[in-house]
Amino acid sequence: MGLIGRQGECARLDGLLAAVAHAGESRTLVVYGEAGVGKTALLDYLADQGRDCRVLRTVGVQSDMELAFATLHQVCVPLLDGLDVLPSPQRDALRVAFGLSAGPAPDGFLIALAVLGLLSNAAEQQPVLCLVDDVQWLDHASARVLAFVARRLEADSVGLVFGSRLVSEELAALPRLIVHGLREADARLLLDTVLTGPIDPRVRDQIVAETGGNPLALHELPRGLTAAQLAGGFNLPAVTPLVGSIQEAYERRVRALPDPSRTLLLLAAADPTGDSALVWRAAALLGIHASAVLPVANAQLAEFGTRVSFRHPLARSATYQSATAQERLAVHESLAEVTDPRLDPDRRAWHQAQACAGPDDAVAAELEQRAARAQARGGLSAAAAFLRQAAVLTLDAGERARRALDAAEAKLRAGAFDEARDLLVMAERESLSELRRARVDLMRAQLAFVADRGGDAPALLLAAAKRLESIDPDLARDTYLDALIAAIFAGPLAGAGGDVLDAARAAAAAPAPRRAPNVVDALLDGTAAGLHQGYAAGVPILRQALVDYGPDMSVEEELRWMWLACTTAMRIWDDALLDRLTTRYLTLARESGALSELPLALVARVYMLSFSGDLAAAAVLCDELQTVMDATGGSLVPYSPMGLAALRGDEPQATALIETALKEAAHRGEGTGVVFANCARATLNNGLGRYEEAMAAGLRATAYDRDLGELCWSLIELTEAAARCGATETAASAVGRLSEMADSSGTDWVCGVRARSQALLCQGEEAERLHQEAILHLGRTRMRVDLARAHLLYGEWLRRERRRIDAREQLGAAYEMFHAMGIEGFAERADRELQATGKTARKRAGSGVDGNELTAQETQIARLARDGLSNPEIGARLFISAHTVQYHLRKVFAKLGITSRSQLDRVLSDDHPVADKRH
Repeated sequence: MGLIGRQGECARLDGLLAAVAHAGESRTLVVYGEAGVGKTALLDYLADQGRDCRVLRTVGVQSDMELAFATLHQVCVPLLDGLDVLPSPQRDALRVAFGLSAGPAPDGFLIALAVLGLLSNAAEQQPVLCLVDDVQWLDHASARVLAFVARRLEADSVGLVFGSRLVSEELAALPRLIVHGLREADARLLLDTVLTGPIDPRVRDQIVAETGGNPLALHELPRGLTAAQLAGGFNLPAVTPLVGSIQEAYERRVRALPDPSRTLLLLAAADPTGDSALVWRAAALLGIHASAVLPVANAQLAEFGTRVSFRHPLARSATYQSATAQERLAVHESLAEVTDPRLDPDRRAWHQAQACAGPDDAVAAELEQRAARAQARGGLSAAAAFLRQAAVLTLDAGERARRALDAAEAKLRAGAFDEARDLLVMAERESLSELRRARVDLMRAQLAFVADRGGDAPALLLAAAKRLESIDPDLARDTYLDALIAAIFAGPLAGAGGDVLDAARAAAAAPAPRRAPNVVDALLDGTAAGLHQGYAAGVPILRQALVDYGPDMSVEEELRWMWLACTTAMRIWDDALLDRLTTRYLTLARESGALSELPLALVARVYMLSFSGDLAAAAVLCDELQTVMDATGGSLVPYSPMGLAALRGDEPQATALIETALKEAAHRGEGTGVVFANCARATLNNGLGRYEEAMAAGLRATAYDRDLGELCWSLIELTEAAARCGATETAASAVGRLSEMADSSGTDWVCGVRARSQALLCQGEEAERLHQEAILHLGRTRMRVDLARAHLLYGEWLRRERRRIDAREQLGAAYEMFHAMGIEGFAERADRELQATGKTARKRAGSGVDGNELTAQETQIARLARDGLSNPEIGARLFISAHTVQYHLRKVFAKLGITSRSQLDRVLSDDHPVADKRH
């Protein structure tokens, strides 16, 4: 079709090629527009102009959409000789995904990191240009991986360009180039190059107007007009939708072919691989001679060379859609017959399924086996598609329901929630056993929880657990624990019947396990008891469960319940267990490649580091959390950055994050997010000395009082603010609830916090004893923020007692601790109190290295390199290539005036300590 009228688009593509050659910016692009508008021609231009690049090219095919990693495999095949240099988790994940080796189902993002590594490593030898056309027809697994890679290309000489009719959600964040129809003058010029005879000017104007300058339409529609129609405009066809008009033009040309030629073309349309040898073998089975290709070539519908390529995807679609059902069955049967069951069993099974005119139990069983293979390779969407087709082909109603339920479960795990619901409806059309009815209930409840953490989820999970009690007690217990987690998440936003007390009462009555009681059973019993019978009833059970957590559990089981284990350690105020469990959580999520768990693991670790005063390390993990969210397209209420900004006293940032958290939590039905956001507001305002605002926020945070463990930090903030506002009854009530927890838990952390809070309501010797007791207890913990606040409150009390010398000692200690930790709001409050004693705090200027000279990403990479991580390890953690890490380190060295990693320890600011490698 040429590139008439595309000078602007070509200039944009020339700029992209220049960026690829020099690893500059803007090396990814989505070229999009309607069918036939010229996207493929522009990709052809890129391939031709990118002769100095290693060009990798692939195209999505509609019939391949259900085969996991089909398109990705085509992209990566030329690069697989570089597989062995990848980090082993990535290498193993990609080998399993491509069926090159057996192993556990790989995490999708390990696969994505492997592809990023392959492209980056190849680009070190020669710039790489990857062109992916017809993205709308990519299989889901390939689309997700390629979109991830496009978002993470930084300093690599890799260009990634997509051609698509629409911009998918995965590609929404990438630069775009919309391709419109040609301008009228260019459209006329193109039309003139197509015509072989005279045309009436009015006819030309009508064709240009009706096609909207679409190049493919300008090429194809005149083929259906007679010479008389072109010359005089007699009997011109009525206007029809553009894509329909083009496809109808192709269909007319297909129907005009001799039967053998039409069957040969249909074979090619039904086979998405473009393997001409395969098509010819299938044609031979149907008695089609090689001469059948000549009419196809003359009609300019497809080319049969080493590969089969259609003139346009609409030509393929027209060929397939214009065939009768019987003709399609016949070609799929012949393609199944010639497809090697050892090399491509999935595609063979899919052809067999398409060749079935009705139910076929043998094919259904084969599809189920293919589903298991796809699931083992990490292709959940493909597994669900196989299972759904297997269900359709199953004659027995019970087996059909089972396969539909299995397909629904695969769709649920793949995040295709609407399709999962449709499959549940399909299963419910049959008469279900109690077990299968329970599975339906359980999946509907899980859908409600994972889709938006909704307030309806707890009640649905409780109903599912109840149904499971007589069928599978162990699964019932696990479901009750899921219900408790959902109820804690929902908090004050839980729907009817799903309150934490409802969940706890039901869980407390759960049947005894058939298995030997384990840590998970103890977590269920302890959590239920603590909520139903009272805080004290749960503490000893939960503490023992956390002490035992991990050693005798599989990685999968340990990860499944680790979020609950970490939050439980917070709720029973055990800082030692919290430190151990959050470290383990993060290590497990990273080492196993469980990126679905990584965000929550980072959140848990950030809170532990924040409490312990290592705000610099917490900030590094917050940056990593944002990197994970950006890379995966995930979303999470901003718990970590919100809490960190509030603690630092960064009012603009904290306020913005608090408002975002409140909005998102309300939308998602996460009542716990509402509690955390109000607690953060109270912390911020206590640090700034705005006690009335802190008290109002504290009251909102503690309004939902059915879950005492949820209120740990909120009660601290409310007590301090209420005491400063003279609201002694409110403060005393909060201290009473803290005392209930301290009496049961007995840890230095909670005992220190209680003593500190009680001191605010006492006078004279009793107040001083309690202040000193708080410092003694908290000094034995990891919680340096609470210790600094104990020094601050003691110093403020001493100043009001007119003991200035003693006050200066405590306030000075508080100021030094807060300032060293970067908690500036509380530091300024300590400074104001010091000034009131007649002394000014010694101001310490930072080195400026971490913030003023290095970018956020450079700082992040420098700290990780200082921790001793290698470039591949840093790349894996930040979802960038090792080459990009090295690129940034070169810039870091130049800015800091150093020449090696060993010097980072000397030049990075001591005021901002770096997390040790286990973080």
